Amino acid sequence: MSGTTDTAETGFQPRRRGLTRRQKRKVSRGVQYAVFVAAVIAFAVTADWGRLQNQFAQPDIAKQMFPDVITLALKNTVLYTVTGFAVGLVLGIALALMRLSSVGPYRWVAGVYIEIFRGLPALLIFIFIGVAVPLAFPGTEIVGGTYGKAAIALGLVGAAYMAETFRAGIQAVPKGQMEAGRSLGFSPARAMVSIIIPQAFRIILPPLTNEFVQLFKDSSLVLLLGVTLEERELSKFGRDLASTTANSTPILVAGLCYLLVTIPLGFVVRRLESKAREAVK
Repeated sequence: MSGTTDTAETGFQPRRRGLTRRQKRKVSRGVQYAVFVAAVIAFAVTADWGRLQNQFAQPDIAKQMFPDVITLALKNTVLYTVTGFAVGLVLGIALALMRLSSVGPYRWVAGVYIEIFRGLPALLIFIFIGVAVPLAFPGTEIVGGTYGKAAIALGLVGAAYMAETFRAGIQAVPKGQMEAGRSLGFSPARAMVSIIIPQAFRIILPPLTNEFVQLFKDSSLVLLLGVTLEERELSKFGRDLASTTANSTPILVAGLCYLLVTIPLGFVVRRLESKAREAVK
């Protein structure tokens, strides 16, 4: 028939449609789920459950840890964290204000401190406080003993991160707030303390809570300071009992005690971040 073209003669083939993006995502998601299920099944089949239970889930050994794991180890861990956070908070605010100062030497000192203490591992800071300082200044004793050393070590580490958090929070407050305070007769320092910093706190509350969680975990390094039996925190308490019993159950219980604090705090952080996003909207 005229006007028509035979596809067999011209070699033209109808174009085949591939998978759409949505279909590709479904296939990719299905493959990932399949791999995950296969890995779980493989672990369940190959794991030596009897040995795992014997090493990590001995009720008798776990019972030996109570109530000391709560009244002693967890209490000390919280105490180390709170005091370290308090030191870091005060020092962090001072560093943030120095970083924003119009005086050059203040900015330089704060900048050098922040870069050094953010670059060094927390482990080295604890070794410095527990070993280097006593060697350099023999006969001197830090007020508070181990608790004082832990507060200083954690505070030095946390202050470097908190300083940048505070600086970002202060800069996030509209400049008009400072101008409003000055128009009311406030000095720059009073306006900063009374107006700017309280508003900055509300902005940076979620990252500050995250920093508290991080210091809570870093408190495990207190064992490097040479603690007594009454000064042990969770990780040291669990390790000592694990060595005594030749079993890993104490380490698992200590880990669960950490999670007892960090998981609720993580939930609080997410709620605070959610409220902050809603306030912006």
